[in-house]
Amino acid sequence: MSLRPGTVFLSDCPARSAIELIGSKWTVVTLFALSKGPLRHGELVELIGGVSRKVLTQTLRRLQASGLVERHVHAEAPPRVEYSLTELGRTLEQPIALLTEWARENGATVARNQEAAPRDPGEAPARP
Repeated sequence: MSLRPGTVFLSDCPARSAIELIGSKWTVVTLFALSKGPLRHGELVELIGGVSRKVLTQTLRRLQASGLVERHVHAEAPPRVEYSLTELGRTLEQPIALLTEWARENGATVARNQEAAPRDPGEAPARP
């Protein structure tokens, strides 16, 4: 990978755009939840935990606009809406699984390092 000008540092670079999309706090979690199959909005809120309905709606709309998630409205009374990954969205299943595995293996170490790090540049590190 090149770090020269004209690569991922340009604002219109496709890689940078993709990283900005999946770098959002709730994007990867939402995609991971949908990797198990279609879910309704309320099911996603419950499964993900900690996300507000409003923020989840914004995340789902952004993922739809990017072609990673589909919204299916079933003709029922009341209408039932489900979200699922598109074919393009499914291409992120393996990278997200790898990232999830990395987090399982290294999450505790990262948390310990963050707790030991100084809170601001002039502060001494916390003692273990």
